[in-house]
Amino acid sequence: MEYQHDVEINGEGKYLNICKHNGLCKKEKDSKDDTDSNKLSHIEKAYTTILGELGEDVDREGLLRTPLRAAKAMQFFTKGYKETTQDILNDAIFDENHDEMVIVKDIDLFSLCEHHLVPFFGKAHIAYLPNKKVVGLSKLARIVEIYSRRLQVQERLTKQIASAISEALEPAGVAVVIEAAHMCMVMRGVQKINASTVTSVMLGTFQDNPTTRKEFLELTLRK
Repeated sequence: MEYQHDVEINGEGKYLNICKHNGLCKKEKDSKDDTDSNKLSHIEKAYTTILGELGEDVDREGLLRTPLRAAKAMQFFTKGYKETTQDILNDAIFDENHDEMVIVKDIDLFSLCEHHLVPFFGKAHIAYLPNKKVVGLSKLARIVEIYSRRLQVQERLTKQIASAISEALEPAGVAVVIEAAHMCMVMRGVQKINASTVTSVMLGTFQDNPTTRKEFLELTLRK
């Protein structure tokens, strides 16, 4: 196998890995595809078993492809396990002499409660105080997507989003608020359809400075 590299100068440039012999890259891709196919098959069989144990006829027309559809849906709902913040941020952090608050609010999120495997959904509000570095605004929404597309509890999800932004940008502060409705409280259990859950994480200046925290909350939660 032959490799071709771009020279990296002052931390810049690209690294190219080009397979020339033995089709090794294709074999690695085929191996990954085979693994994903096997996982999908196992999940499909598990759903077939669940439907059968619930008393359903898994051979009736309406359910013939339901286990496969459910397996594919579950893989999509949890696709965040295969993604990292490094994957999406490596070319989207820019040097910028800006130190005022940056807020992206009302970011839609959908996740699965890890206790009952039913959805919770709502909105995330994010702010950070740049420390000579800014990030493409859409990447903040992508970070929310990465961590929400996993089995979650809202408290951990809020902290993971804040920590990921803090580690990537090293800002003066990060604030994250999530407002969400949980189907485990609506469809089962206490069945309170109007209940919502609000969680917050404040790091750096947002934690230490009440004025900064108040400004963020007023701007974010204003209706």
